[in-house]
Amino acid sequence: MRAIGIKQLKARLSEYVRIARTGETILITDRDEVVAELGPSRHSRPPVGSLEETLDRMAEEGLLTRAARSREGWVWQPRNLGLPTGVSEKILDDVREDHV
Repeated sequence: MRAIGIKQLKARLSEYVRIARTGETILITDRDEVVAELGPSRHSRPPVGSLEETLDRMAEEGLLTRAARSREGWVWQPRNLGLPTGVSEKILDDVREDHV
């Protein structure tokens, strides 16, 4: 990752856009403070590697934070909505009748 000043970016913008297109991220500074990043478009970048590799790469780029614990062995257990018995079934039946 490179860091460049705004003056240098303005003078050589095309060169830095070409570098960003290759996948490198360029930090843009103003008076030695990072104010922006120039990098490859997230929309045009095809996924490379497995899901885990993609998630690791995104975490390294600061786009997400990985979970501290593994989901292995977790079981989804829906909780009661707090409605009396049969009320949710009646609501679903009413909704379904509206769409028939």
